[in-house]
Amino acid sequence: MNALTRPHGVRSPEPPDAEGRRAEATHRPDTAVRRRSATVTLVAAIVTLVFGVLALTLGDYPLTVPEALGVFTGETEGFARTVVLEWRLPRAAVAVLFGAALAVAGGVFQTLTRNPLASPDIIGLANGSFTGMLVALLLLGGSWPLLTAGSLVGGLAAAVAIYLLAYRDGLQGFRFIVVGIGISAMLASVNTWMLLRVELETALFASAWGAGTLNGVTATTAVPAGICVVALLMLVPLLVPSLRQMDLGDDVARATGVRVDRARLASITVAVGLVSVATAVAGPIAFVALAAPQISRRLARSPGVPLGVTAAVGGALLLGSDLIAQHVIPLTVPVGVVTVALGGGYLVWLLLHEGRRR
Repeated sequence: MNALTRPHGVRSPEPPDAEGRRAEATHRPDTAVRRRSATVTLVAAIVTLVFGVLALTLGDYPLTVPEALGVFTGETEGFARTVVLEWRLPRAAVAVLFGAALAVAGGVFQTLTRNPLASPDIIGLANGSFTGMLVALLLLGGSWPLLTAGSLVGGLAAAVAIYLLAYRDGLQGFRFIVVGIGISAMLASVNTWMLLRVELETALFASAWGAGTLNGVTATTAVPAGICVVALLMLVPLLVPSLRQMDLGDDVARATGVRVDRARLASITVAVGLVSVATAVAGPIAFVALAAPQISRRLARSPGVPLGVTAAVGGALLLGSDLIAQHVIPLTVPVGVVTVALGGGYLVWLLLHEGRRR
């Protein structure tokens, strides 16, 4: 049938291989994104490994790389073994796990709100966890399980308050962020008031902890915190399919069979749990949750936030920041000070970039 005899509106059959070429062209971008994501994850893992080796060797009691690695093979004994296994390794491991936890939590909130400014430390969840920790510290004592429980309850309470106040015929990202900023300011005022009402020694401890620090991390706190973080991170792959659909919009997600409210609640609960565990041990470390997801998305050139890449980049980012806080700055400072400095510059760049694009 030629073009003169073919009925109007009827397309001529395509060559047998045309459909295959079209399908290949459709899947080629996804394949490229997956390859870039795998490459970025591998590079981030290598950087994290290098930072980890440096973390084991640097300090007041310096070690060579063979000496530090010999601890794991049994070749190094004595005081060096104590330094590596009881002091430096828990801190480095916690930095990687907490960096991954904060980064994934930030990626979840940025996906739910479809806004790159959505971050647990900006929308009030970190301050909520800090409030819960202060209440547990002042009223119930200072044991780690109580501090963790108080931090988790505080973070969940802040998330529920923000969710209820921001929800109106659906959850809009801009409204969620604005309400979160307001809740964050209120909780920061409450935290300051509580610090002013307690004894000086307790206030100094809580203030130093509130800046975000890994100085007090030991094997005693690192092991249970690590178990909690790993357990929560193992739930994240179950949330990824729903998050991908919700990133396209609630209507599209519902049309594809996603129970949006239930999926959003589950995602928020996991994200708040990740933030709360990290906050209970290290305090509210700022800007990792804000910067890591967007850095990962730009490196992987992904249309959404790739949570696997985000976890790897977050771990490398926090561990590198902790190395700077310990060994680069002449006066040892909390790691939160370094992340604030780095994240503040990133936030300014992000705002300028978004302004120019619009």
